[in-house]
Amino acid sequence: MALVPTPLREIAKVVRSKNAGPFEITLDIVFKNREDFDAVKKSGVITKELVSQLYNVPTQNIITFGFFDLVNAVKITLPRPRPQGGIGETDMHAAQQHVPLQEIRIPWQAV
Repeated sequence: MALVPTPLREIAKVVRSKNAGPFEITLDIVFKNREDFDAVKKSGVITKELVSQLYNVPTQNIITFGFFDLVNAVKITLPRPRPQGGIGETDMHAAQQHVPLQEIRIPWQAV
């Protein structure tokens, strides 16, 4: 079977963003099983460099980026572009910041 570019939102069980304090945002990608997690990890698509491009944050400013095998998840923590509740801040709870992640295309087995 051929590999088809598939949005991450169709593979992961959860793709979310949330508030991590007044100066940080946390992004979580959680997979329903180890097989899916391992396949996405092995694809090499999700990288610190990709996150840097998607969120316009220099790689050295990414606070946390890691694959956590024990829980089949990827966790990323970024600095907020503006402090929570500050002038010009548009997403106080950081609930909408996951959208660029969910659209990442992963080479995936066609069903």
